[in-house]
Amino acid sequence: MIIRDYRVNDETGWVRCRTLAFLQTAYFDNVLNKKEYYKNPAIELVAELDGQIVGLIDVEYEKEERTVCSRGEGLGGMIWHIAVHPDYSRQGIGQQLLHAAETKAKRMNLNRFEAWTRDDLWVQNWYGKMEFKIVDSYYHVYFEGNEMNHKIQSNTPNLYLVNAFTHYVGRDIDQFKNNKRVHQCVCFEKSF
Repeated sequence: MIIRDYRVNDETGWVRCRTLAFLQTAYFDNVLNKKEYYKNPAIELVAELDGQIVGLIDVEYEKEERTVCSRGEGLGGMIWHIAVHPDYSRQGIGQQLLHAAETKAKRMNLNRFEAWTRDDLWVQNWYGKMEFKIVDSYYHVYFEGNEMNHKIQSNTPNLYLVNAFTHYVGRDIDQFKNNKRVHQCVCFEKSF
């Protein structure tokens, strides 16, 4: 296996790897059909084995403080995507990708990485093992069908909301206990 910079012709393999990896997480419905590109510079790495993309990491980084990361002092990088193809999981590929990205980040004088993830305990445990600390959180609340119950309404005439994805930053999360999908979105940070 080699870890190398992402190339434009990797896009199909990148999308397949990310999609398959995310299907096993609370982000299962966050499907992309093309690779995301960033406003700011980014560290974009892939793990390749026998011509197949088996892992990836994308870290958009700051040239000016607080233009990418949501917190902290100094220049940081936001991990937007880190994924390992499920057929190659638990082989240390994610850790190798992270370490390669950290090495590049340190050379660019970045002082930390930030990553947001949902409430998959195994994902959160991985970040903890990689020496990230939890620094913030809020909730992703989905409303589907009968869950709407006039809680969310449109001000546009003749427009009826059927489903909604929302961010809830309040403290009374119990009011949504009957919603099928409520995820705590957790911010992890690692300084170096």
